[in-house]
Amino acid sequence: MVSKFDDRRERLKNELLEMTSLVEAGIRGSMLALVESNRAAAEEVCRSEGRINAIEMAIDQLAIDLLALHQPMATDLRFIIASLKINTNLERMGDLAVSIAHSALGLIDGPNVKPVIDLPLLAGLVQSMVRKSMDAYVAGDAELAQSVLESDDEVDALYAASHQRLVEFMQLDSANVKPTLDLLVVIRTLERLADHATNIAEDVLFYVKGVDVRHNSLAQRLSGQNA
Repeated sequence: MVSKFDDRRERLKNELLEMTSLVEAGIRGSMLALVESNRAAAEEVCRSEGRINAIEMAIDQLAIDLLALHQPMATDLRFIIASLKINTNLERMGDLAVSIAHSALGLIDGPNVKPVIDLPLLAGLVQSMVRKSMDAYVAGDAELAQSVLESDDEVDALYAASHQRLVEFMQLDSANVKPTLDLLVVIRTLERLADHATNIAEDVLFYVKGVDVRHNSLAQRLSGQNA
C-alpha cells in the first residue's frame, strides 16, 4: 500500500516533470521563433508563462505539506529541499525562455540580419543540459548530474566565442548595432539557462550524495564525488 508520504512525493516529482516539459518547450519554441522568424511560436512561449507560474506555486505547497505533515529525515528531507530549489530554477528558466521569445519578436519586426553565430548549436547544448539535469533528478543519478556540470564549461566557451563574433560583426556596420545587441542578449540568456541547469545538477548531487558542490571548481566537485 502506498503511504501518503510516498503519494505526495510522487505528485511533487510529477509536477516538476510537467514544469520541465513546459520549460523545454519554451526553449524550443523561442529558438524556433528566433531562427525561423516564427511569430506564432514566440507568442505560444509567452502564453505558457502563466501555467509555469501556477505549477511553481503548486509545487511549493506540496513541499510544505510534506515537510509539515511528515517531518522527513535524511534522504527524504534532502529530496524535498532539492525539489524546492529545482522548482525555483525551472520557473526562472521559463522566464528566460519568454525573454528570448520577446527578443525574437523584436528581431522579426526589425531589419533582416543573417546570424553570424551558430545559435542552434548553443541552444542544443543548453537543452541537453536541462534534459540531463532533470533525468538525473528523476533517476537519482549522481553520475549524470556530474556530466551536466562538465557540460557547462563547453557552453561557456561557445558563449564567449559567439559574443566575440557578434561584437566584431556589430563594429563592421552601424546598421547592425540594434539587431546584434538583441542577439547578444539572446546568447547571454542561453548561457544563464545553462547556469540554471547546472544549479539543478548541483541540487541533485546534494539530494543523492548529501554533498554541497556549489561554488567549487570542477576538480573539487570530482574530488567530492570520489570521496
